[in-house]
Amino acid sequence: MAGHSKWANIKRQKARVDAVKGKVFAKLSREIIVAARLGGGDPDGNFQLRTAIDKAKAASFPKENIDRAIAKGCGTSDGADAFESVRYEGYGPGGVAVLIEALTDNRNRAAADLRSAFGKNGGNLGETGCVGWMFNQKGVVTLLGEIEEEALLEDALEAAAQSYEMVEDVEAGQPGVEVFCEVADLEAVSSALKEKDYTVHEVDMRWIPSNTVQIEEPDVALSLIKMMDALEESDDVQSVTANFDMSEAVMAEVMQ
Repeated sequence: MAGHSKWANIKRQKARVDAVKGKVFAKLSREIIVAARLGGGDPDGNFQLRTAIDKAKAASFPKENIDRAIAKGCGTSDGADAFESVRYEGYGPGGVAVLIEALTDNRNRAAADLRSAFGKNGGNLGETGCVGWMFNQKGVVTLLGEIEEEALLEDALEAAAQSYEMVEDVEAGQPGVEVFCEVADLEAVSSALKEKDYTVHEVDMRWIPSNTVQIEEPDVALSLIKMMDALEESDDVQSVTANFDMSEAVMAEVMQ
């Protein structure tokens, strides 16, 4: 699955400032609210909620905020907004396919924000289904630390994983591995790897492109990255996935 996480790798290389923490916290809170609403407020019996809480803790999300979000999702707190999960699709510069997952209480506002982000950066918001067929959803378990590949291969296969990819920089310069599996097997694979004493950094679901578009022109690459940033800036957006790849040389030029 090499190349599938190019945008994730770019984001890891970009500086993150404290000003964005509020937006990150808002997205995490929304994810917890929806998970609690769909599966109940007990993390032990709700894998989606447990995963959202683990992600929030990794981002230093305050415990009281986690508890408040769970209460909202369960309807035991005032102000429980009617968020719904919506998928948007479109095209970016260079013909890149883009898949967006949002949690919103206003579909019209979300669509308008995304249409503007696309349009200002050489892309366009498309109809539902226009690019979705190019992506498959997979479970992803991210492991931290120096990991011996042969042992991991054996352990991953035993845990019902399908493949894995070494990642040079997962967090704060730490190397790691992303292990891929079917979404239905995600909880089992995560638990099995924890039992094997791997350090599980994150458990998530991700859309993986079945093919990639090579971006070679720096100006196209710059427009594409600006568009991806603009899409992620929307308060309603939870994740953005695109099927592009670019060389280290192009990436270095764009990131200057």
